Amino acid sequence: MTWQDVLDHPSLQDLPCKIELNAWGQIVMTPTSNQRRMRQTRLIGLLREHAGHTTFAQCSVATARGVSVTDGAWASEAFMAGHGDEDPFQRAPELCVEVRLPRTTDVEMREKTVAYLAKGAKEVWICATDGRLTFHDHTGPRTTSAMLPDFPAQID
Repeated sequence: MTWQDVLDHPSLQDLPCKIELNAWGQIVMTPTSNQRRMRQTRLIGLLREHAGHTTFAQCSVATARGVSVTDGAWASEAFMAGHGDEDPFQRAPELCVEVRLPRTTDVEMREKTVAYLAKGAKEVWICATDGRLTFHDHTGPRTTSAMLPDFPAQID
């Protein structure tokens, strides 16, 4: 299955979950909760306040592990000028955000982080179930964001 097949499939529209494709073209659906969506919305709002430019939820990125969908993202004007019409993006936006669920494993988060960084992300932020943020770049995990050093490390 291709990403366009997913986008066009009538039974996959308006589902209360995040849909991704694994490396074999199989659909992977992740149910979401209201708490996770609220945290996602709060993060995107804060990101917009701190960074401006283009911020959005659920950005699809073609990676080595399939089509991964971020919970949030920030992209520069230059990125959008070069990639804005792609679906999925063939490169990752500069900043990719993932909001963990209680059942999300550390391995899954590491794999997504590596995949986004390999596709051009400058940073990947992981929001834990308690609202604590960890920041990752090509040098490894950080306690603060290199891109937005004043961004809070904990959200409500």
